Amino acid sequence: MQSKQTYSLIGIGIGPFNLGLAALIEPIAEASAVFFDQSESFDWHPGLMLPNATLQVPFMADLVTLADPTNKYSFLNFCKQTSRIYPFYIRENFNILRKEYNSYCQWVATQLSNCRFGYEVIAIEYNNNLYEVSVRCVKSGKTETYYAEKLVLGTGTQPYLPAFIDRNQAPGVIHTSQYLHHKEKLFNSGSVAVIGSGQSAAEIFQDLLPATQQGLQLSWFTRSPRFYPMEYSKLTLELTSPEYVDYFYNLPEDKRKKLLQKQNSLYKGINYDLINDIFDQLYEMSVDNVALPVNIRSNMRLENISPADDNLYNLYFTETEQQEPYQCQANHVVLATGYKYKEPAFLQGIAERINRQPDGLFQVQRDYTIDVNGDELFVQNVELHTHGFVTPDLGMGAYRNAHIINKVIGREVYHIEKRIAFQTFGTAPLRLRSGLAEPVYSNTI
Repeated sequence: MQSKQTYSLIGIGIGPFNLGLAALIEPIAEASAVFFDQSESFDWHPGLMLPNATLQVPFMADLVTLADPTNKYSFLNFCKQTSRIYPFYIRENFNILRKEYNSYCQWVATQLSNCRFGYEVIAIEYNNNLYEVSVRCVKSGKTETYYAEKLVLGTGTQPYLPAFIDRNQAPGVIHTSQYLHHKEKLFNSGSVAVIGSGQSAAEIFQDLLPATQQGLQLSWFTRSPRFYPMEYSKLTLELTSPEYVDYFYNLPEDKRKKLLQKQNSLYKGINYDLINDIFDQLYEMSVDNVALPVNIRSNMRLENISPADDNLYNLYFTETEQQEPYQCQANHVVLATGYKYKEPAFLQGIAERINRQPDGLFQVQRDYTIDVNGDELFVQNVELHTHGFVTPDLGMGAYRNAHIINKVIGREVYHIEKRIAFQTFGTAPLRLRSGLAEPVYSNTI
């Protein structure tokens, strides 16, 4: 028997962003919402849940606090309810452990009746001013149809591998998202090459370093000109402000693309302390002038990987400054090549309702809608090209969700800050508001 209930909102995918939306919309009496995810339970990047890894944002960037500090699903309430608030207080560290953040999200997910795991969305149609969402139970195979006035897409990104990688021909080449599932094998292999310049590559390199004392040959290659830290000064952090999103959004498309190419260090760099810790470990290991079985190189663009004899892989690089070829071998390769958004196939059923740019990307409006009416279809974490580098930042999740909820309900349920930075972006005229000068942006440049 099919469910005929009509919801105010259906969410597809339950990662941190849609989980936060589910938590924030739950107490709103005039809203009904349900969220689906094909996974059996919430588990955030389990292949990278290294024991000492921390988030790169403070604990206030939890699911709800920056929209509603009184919400019962805050991280601090999680600490209180699990008898950890005093140890957390004594620890005096704003950046929580990644595994602790995962436990916190699982704690929230198990309490929310509007989150349904183990259900895969297989099709969406639009009829009679409603979205018809077909959902299949992963365990039983049973299909049901749900109806909603609005949708929010939170299907997330997927591990990206270069096109020249054939996983069937290269089982020893893995993505960082699978690291812990292969860790023991990597530790006991003859050689490992880590490819990438970001936080995940650095964490895995550091995790593998102790194995070099037992004979592991460890390499770390990056295409970047250096192993750069993530910029974390306070005036730089103001670029994660609502007004900078306004500024970036109102730039011409070509300028946004060029600007993003220059901002890697704002969201793709390595934690400053981690870089120093790696250097210190290398220094300690080199006492008495011991030669280290470590090969670290920048400016190395990976061109190809091919199987070789003796369970080895040939790695082919180009040194980008010298424009010279470089080749080495490794038993295993760990690719820290990031994640990319893959558009779900079920969107084909509502293709005519989606606005797109000439290049095919979603035309995301400032309020995170992509539909032709501008108030029905919302997206999470796919607006990098329109809203800037803060898109994947956990700290902006509650801000974006406040926008979505206010739009869905039609009133200001959650107060949204418009001006928080001391600096002003662009040449927009200023007007005083609440003691801070507020820029006035037009809709055109």
